[in-house]
Amino acid sequence: MITAKNIHKYYDDLHVLNNVNLAIEKSEIISIVGASGAGKTTLLQILGTLDFAAKNKNSSLKINDIEVYHLNKNELAAFRNKHIGFIFQFHQLLPEFTALENICIPAYINKTEKSVAEKRAVELLSFLGLEHRKNHKPSELSGGEQQRVAVARALINNPEIILADEPSGNLDSESAENLHQLFFKLREEFGQTFVIVTHNKDLANMADRKLTMVDGSIV
Repeated sequence: MITAKNIHKYYDDLHVLNNVNLAIEKSEIISIVGASGAGKTTLLQILGTLDFAAKNKNSSLKINDIEVYHLNKNELAAFRNKHIGFIFQFHQLLPEFTALENICIPAYINKTEKSVAEKRAVELLSFLGLEHRKNHKPSELSGGEQQRVAVARALINNPEIILADEPSGNLDSESAENLHQLFFKLREEFGQTFVIVTHNKDLANMADRKLTMVDGSIV
């Protein structure tokens, strides 16, 4: 599903990622742990094509057997929107839109018809127990509800891969536990692959594999 080889990343003189090699199978749930500054979020952003590794003839990033670095800018944006869903710590919901509208945004970008997108969004809200909150704006939702809306948004285009950066970092313990269980339920229902950066030990240990990063490398 995901194969990264010889991944390096520099910010000026700082070597943030140092020869990262990684292989993730379809439907695996992988957690990535490590101290702050170890390179976890940078690696996640590169895996999600939101950032790019240092140019190196030996570097490679394949997703679904597609070498993403061979895609041009427009092709890469379309590939990302179709194949990868993102869940962020701070939800990144647009405050002026309802839950339903926030969820539909990636589908609209994918040129999905409005009626089709909204039907899928309602199905996801129902699956997540939030159908009754579809017309509420983020300010009217609890933190746990906002995060479930963000999960639905990540799922709207049926991506094969979900990348999550500290998804439960801002949630209380009960909401965090519910979210963690949801990831495994989603994997069972939809067969998605999850890569989760987290400081939450319980979530990290629930994963199929736990990868530890130290000073930009997986150890």
